[in-house]
Amino acid sequence: MKIVVLDGAVENPGDLSWEELGKLGELTVYERTSMTDEAEIARRIGGASVVITNKTPITRGVLERCPSVRYISVLATGYNVIDCAAAREKGIPVSNVPAYGTYVVGQFAIALLLEICHHIGAHSEAVRQGRWEHSTDWCFWDYPLMELAGKTMGIIGFGRIGQKTGTIAKALGMEVLAYSPHESESGRAIAQYTDLDTLLAKSDVISLHCPLFPETREIINRETIAKMKDGVIILNNSRGPLIAEQDLADALNSGKVYAAGLDVVGEEPIRGDNPLLRAKNCIVTPHISWASRESRQRILDCTVKNVKAFQAGAPIHVVN
Repeated sequence: MKIVVLDGAVENPGDLSWEELGKLGELTVYERTSMTDEAEIARRIGGASVVITNKTPITRGVLERCPSVRYISVLATGYNVIDCAAAREKGIPVSNVPAYGTYVVGQFAIALLLEICHHIGAHSEAVRQGRWEHSTDWCFWDYPLMELAGKTMGIIGFGRIGQKTGTIAKALGMEVLAYSPHESESGRAIAQYTDLDTLLAKSDVISLHCPLFPETREIINRETIAKMKDGVIILNNSRGPLIAEQDLADALNSGKVYAAGLDVVGEEPIRGDNPLLRAKNCIVTPHISWASRESRQRILDCTVKNVKAFQAGAPIHVVN
């Protein structure tokens, strides 16, 4: 069985091993493949029956060019890069990797928040520049420093990652509100479920952890921001298109939103003309919430299990 990995560099820049996957067939790993050239993608797939991709698109056109493909596995939870309908028509199961990053993505959301509260990086750089050495007083700070205890975090989307973020927020002394179409006992143990308008009105911090669906696209926009407290903090390390970016930039520049911590944007890699790059008090990181070594190892381990299950005739984690 021929197995091809189309874009392995981000999942495994050299600190993991493809060995277990290589035991399952004749393995070819490409570091990167064109995101737009269907002919190149098809050439890279060649006669492989198992295709593994992270962000390289597998379109209907690619599948038409590659009749040998029998199975597709995604090195991620999101699978929007696959034309799942076309794969289903051809009897090709598509599997993803669910729930690999619960701990680290929740941790990263709180890291964004703590950086907003304390500006640790900026203050460390100020010390290295000699400002503490030459300070008249025994300490200084350049930004308001914020204590989270007693404040309210509202979490939109309260699945595994939302609940993990809520658990950490509670440990910091915060009250937690949650808005989700699906309520659970585990969620009730962490947060008070509420409607969206109540969450928007009562939260000091709003953290997004919902999937990208038509009904959640740009859920943060001019109208919903107007319902928030003045000086609210917004966090997003879920999906970039959950936010109307110009609306958020305007709210940051006006001071309606005090700060934003974002690990995702609507178009990735980010474009130089993205308004958030010029907005006040906006942290943007390059979609790395998921990327701890431990998390990436779980992705690889699950992918091996996915391929083994397909070879055994009982594919798992199938999304189509």
